[in-house]
Amino acid sequence: MVARCRSFPVTAYRTSNSEKGTAMTYEPTLESVRAHVVPDWFHDAKLGIFIHWGLYSVPGWAPTTGPLHEVVAREGWQGWFARNPYAEWYMNSLRIPGSPTASYHAQHFGADFPYERFAETFNRDTSSWDPSRWADLFRRAGAQYVVLTTKHHDGFLLWPSARPNPFREGYHASRDLVGDLTGAVRDAGLRMGLYYSGGLDWTFNDRVIADIIDLFMGVPQQPEYVEYANAHWKELIDRYQPSVLWNDIGYPAAANLPELFSYYYNTVPEGVINDRFTQAPVGDGPPDPAAIMQAIAQGMLPAPPHFDFRTPEYAVFPDIKAEKWESCRGLGYSFGYNRNETVDDMLSPAELVRSFVDIVSKNGNLLINVGPMGDGTIPTEQAERLEALGAWLAVNGEAIYGSRPWTRAEGTTDGGIGMRFTRKGSDLYAILLDTPQQPQVTLTGLTIPAGASVTLFGYGDIAAVQHDSGLTVTLPSPLADAPAHTIKIAGGAA
Repeated sequence: MVARCRSFPVTAYRTSNSEKGTAMTYEPTLESVRAHVVPDWFHDAKLGIFIHWGLYSVPGWAPTTGPLHEVVAREGWQGWFARNPYAEWYMNSLRIPGSPTASYHAQHFGADFPYERFAETFNRDTSSWDPSRWADLFRRAGAQYVVLTTKHHDGFLLWPSARPNPFREGYHASRDLVGDLTGAVRDAGLRMGLYYSGGLDWTFNDRVIADIIDLFMGVPQQPEYVEYANAHWKELIDRYQPSVLWNDIGYPAAANLPELFSYYYNTVPEGVINDRFTQAPVGDGPPDPAAIMQAIAQGMLPAPPHFDFRTPEYAVFPDIKAEKWESCRGLGYSFGYNRNETVDDMLSPAELVRSFVDIVSKNGNLLINVGPMGDGTIPTEQAERLEALGAWLAVNGEAIYGSRPWTRAEGTTDGGIGMRFTRKGSDLYAILLDTPQQPQVTLTGLTIPAGASVTLFGYGDIAAVQHDSGLTVTLPSPLADAPAHTIKIAGGAA
């Protein structure tokens, strides 16, 4: 039997600079921060857990409109925002006249019930939340890092900041939810990252987002907000030293990002920064509408001058990318908790595993989201999917963690089953994205060195014969049904 593999110790990850025995100091210039190297831990980790949790989790409601890009293609951006299935956008959807969210809110809370009053329920219910239960679930899922929303677009803070909201008194969690989860996650051996909505804050700019142009015009540009957002990021960096800075939507045009980035790298040298710090010119709307739409079609904003990794949303790349990337998505159509979603709206465990394998084969990580209820309960349907992914990784993790793309990502068997390839050193991993029904399977177009050993994870050595058409392997019979099966070819990637 092949040894079961859960993960590799987070503490073993080092940056390339550390491996060379050098300590780099970053200057507040674009040239200097661009010298930052994506650390090995982020390349190796493969799986992160995204958490959208805040006031919107209390009503926990949105229409189940469908996947982002399908809805936009079918109904346009106005149609998307009018029936936004992202429950974390509840505050914005509530302000669109005639929207399903506005109707739901009026019926269940009253048309005059202000959104910020959800803080009373949220703070009461989170007082008994146990962060160690989350951390244990994420560890069992096989995740290597976690990213928590510290402030979403509604402006509510999940930590007791020294810079409170100037427009809404007490508009923050009464408990240090960021700190409590950070401690629990690190105690579980995982890395902690932090999300912050730098591009939208509806307490500073209350423009209703009803079309794509509003998304960029809604970024607060006043000097007070630049100072506010920068102060928050530096406070989060100093207090929690996050391994990931995950900004969203964009950033004010007047902000000095090289200064912020150098501050971060000098504090957390092994940290990584995402690609959503895009700065649009003040008053000019989107800097390039054609570029905006092309990027959004791939699930991304146009890239800022510096980033460590790309972040397609509900989207993946079709081929291996040289630059590091991370696909983010919910298990269903929403990031925030949506009480309307059922298992029919969610990825099945098999779909989750297969999508994850596809992403890893192309140099990506998966940041899969959970949307807890207001009191911190992770719905059973979401937890079950994470557990299923962890069970698969317990057997097949060697082909995932620490792997790198091979010369090609995809292949097929003679029976038409899709394959994805990863490599680690000289070893090649061919991952079948289904369970073959016949014991003999040919991995078409695959040639391996003479004498290379071939094993099937969970079973052990298997017979393999090289043909002109590919490598024919004999699998155990019966072969247990699984979302994917890994064949290791020792020396096959040489």
